[in-house]
Amino acid sequence: MSPQEQQHSGRGYTVPTGRPYALKELQANVGALGDRVKDLYDGAHPAEYDPVADALYVAFQTAAGLAPAKSYTGCPEHPNGALDPEAPEGWGRCLICNDRRRLGRRLRGGRPAAPAAPVEQRRLGYPVPEPPYTLDVLRSHLRGIDEQRFHLTLGSPDQDFVRLADDLHRAFIVARELSRPRNASGCAEHPGAPIDPDAPPGEACIFCAGRRRRAQRPPQTPEMLPRIRRGERRQLQRRFERPPG
Repeated sequence: MSPQEQQHSGRGYTVPTGRPYALKELQANVGALGDRVKDLYDGAHPAEYDPVADALYVAFQTAAGLAPAKSYTGCPEHPNGALDPEAPEGWGRCLICNDRRRLGRRLRGGRPAAPAAPVEQRRLGYPVPEPPYTLDVLRSHLRGIDEQRFHLTLGSPDQDFVRLADDLHRAFIVARELSRPRNASGCAEHPGAPIDPDAPPGEACIFCAGRRRRAQRPPQTPEMLPRIRRGERRQLQRRFERPPG
C-alpha cells in the first residue's frame, strides 16, 4: 500500500519526523531559485553563478535528507560498493556482484554478456549530467524541479523525494561548472590565467608567455663582488648625487 493510501485509510501511516519543517524549507529554497536565475544571460560572468550554485546545493541537501538513505548500487548486499561502469543489460549496478556473475560464467564455460551502453555517471550515488553546461540547460533543469516542487506534499512517496534530489544534484553540477573561470587564454594548464596582450594568437596565457621569455634569455654568469679585507671600507658608487646642504 502506498503512503497516500495508508494516509487516507488511517491505518498506521505517520508523517516522518522533521518532514514538515524540511519540506517548508525546501519549498522556499526552490521557489527562490527562479529569481536568482532570471537575471542571468548568456556570457554572464562566472561569479554570477556562484550564489545560484550555493542555493542549489543547499536545496539538494535538504531534498536528500527528505529522501530515504541512498543506495549507490541498488544492491542490498553491497549498498555502498563500487559501481559497474559497463553493467550488462538486466544486471544490477554493483561491481562486486557483477564480477561474481562474470566469473561464474567463465567457470561454466559460458560466454560473457556483452556490455550495455554506458550508464549515467553518478557521484556519491547521485547523477552527474553530461556536458555541455549552458544556461539553457540549467533553466531546463529548474523548470522540471519547480514543477515537482509544486506537486510535493507531506504524504508524497519516497520516490518523489528521490527524484527531486537527483534533479537538484544535476542542476547543481551545471551551475557549479558555469561558475568556474572561463578559459579565455586557451591554455589547458592555466584555464583562468590573465591574457598577455603582447603574445601571439593562441599563446595568450600570461604565465606560459613569461615562462617562454625566461627560457629565451641568454644565460648570465653572476658577477661576484671583490672580497673586502678586514678594516677596509668598500667604495660604493652612488646612483644619485647627494643633495646639497
